[in-house]
Amino acid sequence: MKSIFKNLILPLNITLILAVILGDICYISLGGLAIKATTSIFFVLLGMINLAYVIITKHQSLRFSITMTVGLFFAMLGDIFLNIEFIVGALLFAVGHIWYFVAYNFLQKFTLRDLIYAVAIFIPSVIFILCMPFFDFGSLLMEIIVITYALIISLMVGKSLSNLVTQPNSKNILLGIGSLLFFFSDLMLLLNVFGNLSEVFDVLCLATYYPAECILATAIAKQSTK
Repeated sequence: MKSIFKNLILPLNITLILAVILGDICYISLGGLAIKATTSIFFVLLGMINLAYVIITKHQSLRFSITMTVGLFFAMLGDIFLNIEFIVGALLFAVGHIWYFVAYNFLQKFTLRDLIYAVAIFIPSVIFILCMPFFDFGSLLMEIIVITYALIISLMVGKSLSNLVTQPNSKNILLGIGSLLFFFSDLMLLLNVFGNLSEVFDVLCLATYYPAECILATAIAKQSTK
């Protein structure tokens, strides 16, 4: 069973990543909640398959892999609800980032250095949110929600980059890239939804979001020592 799964894990990963990319292209071109939901389900399946690989091979601690998979699940829910009720979707995404952040702390314990990285990301983000004249959040509540979300994602991205600098192995490289792409995708979403700017920002959001989730899902099965 173990040897069979080891032989299948790479083809399964490639198949699901291609399915996510195809779904991403279809959603950008056609739209539709069903396509979006299906695409999100694919990256959760990718994470679950890699979690199963970790369980079967027992080549690393389960805490990180399980927590990352839960994060993927909340990201899927956030992705779906964002089209139904934006605030609910944003809340679910924030919960997903918290799970990712916790997972990164299972790899390396939280230190002051991690906080410095997070603050270095958060402060420019808040300045950008508050000072750019083209943003229209509609209410103080929405502005507070956006800033709170910025804090949470800054902690997640900051921790991933801090881990990468400290231990530049393949797992942390994937997590760093995936986290940065997620941050960029959310920035594009911010510009598209609240900036009332060109639709190119919507395309950039989608073109980076799904690859980010695939990279994070792939990192689940990577050994920290390589």
